[in-house]
Amino acid sequence: MVFSYSSSGRTINLDKVEKLPDDTYNGFSVGRWEGDTLVVDVSGFNDKTWFDRAGNFATDTLHVVERFTAAGNLNDMLAMRYEATIEDPKVFTRPWKISMPFYRRIERNAQLMEFRCQEFVEELAFGHLRRQQLTKHYEGLTLNIDITRKIPKDQDLLYQRDYVMPTPKK
Repeated sequence: MVFSYSSSGRTINLDKVEKLPDDTYNGFSVGRWEGDTLVVDVSGFNDKTWFDRAGNFATDTLHVVERFTAAGNLNDMLAMRYEATIEDPKVFTRPWKISMPFYRRIERNAQLMEFRCQEFVEELAFGHLRRQQLTKHYEGLTLNIDITRKIPKDQDLLYQRDYVMPTPKK
């Protein structure tokens, strides 16, 4: 599987292979067929996995079982049903499930565009729109950054809710 986000990829092993020597963000996937459904058992996640930008996280005990089922004729398959059972005993009190359709792009010359993740782009592009600075200090695996927001003195900004309106000139 190839994802536009962060240029990441994932291999679903359908044959017996040795487990990866280290845990990863996408885990280690082993698939098998149950009729027309591809069932994928995923484990071996590292403890840095997030579910979303809100910061909902998982630990190294995360275990996911995914089910990919064709919706309709396989020859002109335009949609697939995706289901996942998610369990992480260090985070959740019980397993939970999600399901959604995946749609195939059929436009002529459709392309999967690259998504380049830029550190702090949200703060750089939209930080001036916030009443309070989002982040003042960041500590990563390989660097620490102190951030100070600067607003030029010649820009008198009036903050209203989540947007900025320049003060009218007199």
